[in-house]
Amino acid sequence: MIQDLIQEFEHEVNSTRKLLQAIPEKDLGYKPSEISWTMGELAQHIATIYYWYVGALTQDIYDMAADHFKRGDANDIKATLAFFENNVEKARTALNSLTEEKLKDDWIMKAGERVVLGPMPRGIVARGFLFNHIYHHRGEMIVYLRATGNKVPGMYGPTYEESK
Repeated sequence: MIQDLIQEFEHEVNSTRKLLQAIPEKDLGYKPSEISWTMGELAQHIATIYYWYVGALTQDIYDMAADHFKRGDANDIKATLAFFENNVEKARTALNSLTEEKLKDDWIMKAGERVVLGPMPRGIVARGFLFNHIYHHRGEMIVYLRATGNKVPGMYGPTYEESK
């Protein structure tokens, strides 16, 4: 199972990188509605999820309130890309430290005293909270890119824009 997760991680990191690299600086302030994130904030969130791999894969109880990290400027795509790359390295290290037994261990996410997720087996956390969470927000980013007239890079084969 771990080798499958690592292979998927490596493949999907490349897809996420292509997507983030497709974001033009000029559109970072775009938001589709009043309650939505800006494109830059969404990009920062995607990059941040890779940071959460460390807490999810190496700690039994991850307290987001106690974990302090510095994001870059959401209006600077280069800073977001650097943040992403740094977090990918941390995520890769955490993923490679896993054992099959650790995948079965229960995990909890807290924000101070409030339980946000769990308890649930770490393997479920890896798939549901980490991997699928990224895929969900990448889908949103594709909508943002298309809404602003930008090209979407192919991640699972050519996109509509690439086939024209």
